Amino acid sequence: MSDTRLGTLCVTLSGIALSGLLGTSGAATAEAPSPKRGSGQPNGETLTIDDKGITLTFPEDVAKLRIGGKLQLDFGAAGIRQPGFPEPFPENVAVRRAWIESYLTLAKTFAFAFQYDFADPERPINDAAAAYKGFADTLLTVGNMKEPFSLDQLISDNATLFTERSLVDAFAPARNVGFALGRHGEDWTLVASVFGGNANTGVSREGIAATARATYAPIRTEDRVLHVGLAGSVRDLPRDGQGLSLSSRSEAFLFQRNFVDTGDIRDASSVGRIGVEAAWREGPFLVQAEYIRTTVERFGGASPAQFQGGYVQASVVLNGAGRAYALAPEYGTTYATFSGVRVPEAARVSRGGLGVFELGTRFSAIDLDDAGVRGGIERDVTVGLNWYPDRNIRIMADYVRSRASPSALQGGRTIEADTFIGRFQLYW
Repeated sequence: MSDTRLGTLCVTLSGIALSGLLGTSGAATAEAPSPKRGSGQPNGETLTIDDKGITLTFPEDVAKLRIGGKLQLDFGAAGIRQPGFPEPFPENVAVRRAWIESYLTLAKTFAFAFQYDFADPERPINDAAAAYKGFADTLLTVGNMKEPFSLDQLISDNATLFTERSLVDAFAPARNVGFALGRHGEDWTLVASVFGGNANTGVSREGIAATARATYAPIRTEDRVLHVGLAGSVRDLPRDGQGLSLSSRSEAFLFQRNFVDTGDIRDASSVGRIGVEAAWREGPFLVQAEYIRTTVERFGGASPAQFQGGYVQASVVLNGAGRAYALAPEYGTTYATFSGVRVPEAARVSRGGLGVFELGTRFSAIDLDDAGVRGGIERDVTVGLNWYPDRNIRIMADYVRSRASPSALQGGRTIEADTFIGRFQLYW
């Protein structure tokens, strides 16, 4: 898509979001009058424009259609302390995501979702799924969606604590085509699934995976949550010479090259992942951690490669409520996650408030060196400040200190980088 067309889209999406912000009530609403039946006009349908997007609701909840989206504009600068490296950022400003998304529910039993990212020409289709909710506390979903693995990955892009997920996200399988069966109780969830490849790159190109995740929240109140989880995934890879590649470019989207990278492991026959996760929320405070171990089996009797990584992060909402814990989704596999920060009516800048502020810090590490694979070892420390001036708007500022030793660049040279990354985000 050309810059002109993308700019036009961004302006249009921004206008939709801002229309919900500038109303005179907490949720600006435009409702069509209720005409008499037989008048040739809609019969009781309600059209609403608010912080959740544009929603068309039919009488008695027969159907509901919502259209939303997001715009994330990143900007920043970085410097590498060692001489001889090229400029780390090819551009200092770039559109990270520019989504249009739609959600349709029918008779509270069927749900359909479609998300399209105009900023990603290689993988524009994100979620494209259909779900059946006819059984109590059970969800069956088919389509392109996230595999049930990693708390960090399953949290919405709108609600991540920092501009990018941690280094360990290199091990998360993310979105592919498959089907998932999920069930939950009052304090537990369980999801089992089977997946092929991604809808954008070819369903049959990446083999078949079985992925499952279980979580338990022994403490779960309005202000206090203790969450633990375990996830596992095994994927058989096709013997087509493409192999498997794992990499990370540090925790900033604008970086031009990966700091750690296994390259193509062409004799990879399968990849297995196991992840453990834990989180504790006490009012406005939230601590979250994960560890993932990845094993790459290889053809011809070669020794398997063992890679690992993890992170621990903490955040505090300075003048608002903490992040809510969501046990079950409307569709898909995003069970047992934390949502974004809510902006109370009195705190909104458009109502004379100062917005809501959130502080965060994170340490993450990844090791891609093993069994003859020299992908590198990286450690990042991040501190960030998020400002929510109003509903639908977030302004982020992160500082990332990265060290890769050895790295995947210039024969394994050590890299030390200082990065400032900011983001302006609209979401609805």
